[in-house]
Amino acid sequence: MKSKITLSILACCLLCLVSSQKVFSQLKGDRLFGGVGLDAGTQAPAETFSLLVPLYFYDAGSLKNKNGDNINGSPGLNMFLTGIGANYVSKAKILGGNYGASILLPFATNRIEGNNINSKSSFAFSDTYIQPFQLGWHGKAADFSFNYGLYIPTGKYSLGGDNNSGLGMWGNEFSAGTTLRLDPKGSVSFGTLASYEFHGDKKNSPDGIKVGDLLSLEGGLGKTWYTFNGTKIPSSIIKAGMIYYMQFKTSEDQLPLANTGATLFLPGKDHTYALGAEGNVLLTKSRMLLGLRWLDELGAVNRFQGNTFFVTIAHIFSTAPTKK
Repeated sequence: MKSKITLSILACCLLCLVSSQKVFSQLKGDRLFGGVGLDAGTQAPAETFSLLVPLYFYDAGSLKNKNGDNINGSPGLNMFLTGIGANYVSKAKILGGNYGASILLPFATNRIEGNNINSKSSFAFSDTYIQPFQLGWHGKAADFSFNYGLYIPTGKYSLGGDNNSGLGMWGNEFSAGTTLRLDPKGSVSFGTLASYEFHGDKKNSPDGIKVGDLLSLEGGLGKTWYTFNGTKIPSSIIKAGMIYYMQFKTSEDQLPLANTGATLFLPGKDHTYALGAEGNVLLTKSRMLLGLRWLDELGAVNRFQGNTFFVTIAHIFSTAPTKK
């Protein structure tokens, strides 16, 4: 009788562990795609300060397994994020590149943590992103950039909670990119940015749940047009083209077994690809920038597959001294 009770208890424990693995398998990182596109490898001009409002939408159209097969054709999960961002580029140089920094204070609904479709949250303050170190080089044929960013877990988070507005972890990100000008006038360009992201343990996870490292690539091929209104200075600068992103998990999520000290690594790292389009216009007189990016994911494995929309509204201030 005792042995049957013991076996029943062990079976229940095993079932709980398996259920826990399903909830926390293939956890997502902090990076949101769509924030960069055609000018992925280009830093903003020196001596400028920009205030921006991003509008990020993600519609999870399906959930894919490790073979890329559709296991849920209607997850009914949508994510929205907005906030206030700022970017500053100085005339100070380090190793020949202009130094800059940026910050984003976001608010989000349905902050997607992993493959769990039952976790939905109301509109609330999410995780803060700061980029305290940013270098940019500008050449005749190409631009280059190198950046370090930090994700701070300022959003509400509880392990297994269904109303989290953040991911409950610190994240570090290093990125480097370039924008190549492909014609003599520089009107056709190709930009790409490579980012590597790694994380600390999830908050309130005594056994050390950790998201695997992530490698991301994003950018695009575009063309620039200038419009004039009776002067030699363009009244607007328009840029449009095709954009992409891809992301690969380079190490497994760490899901320790409670009370054992052992760490489980579920098989099959997730990845995804996406293609889309971008269009933006800079009104030079008012210094207003309006941008729209749309990307359709394809080839997803062990994760959601859907559509991303990213709208940017920004005002650019010059910090250069006024010429007399």
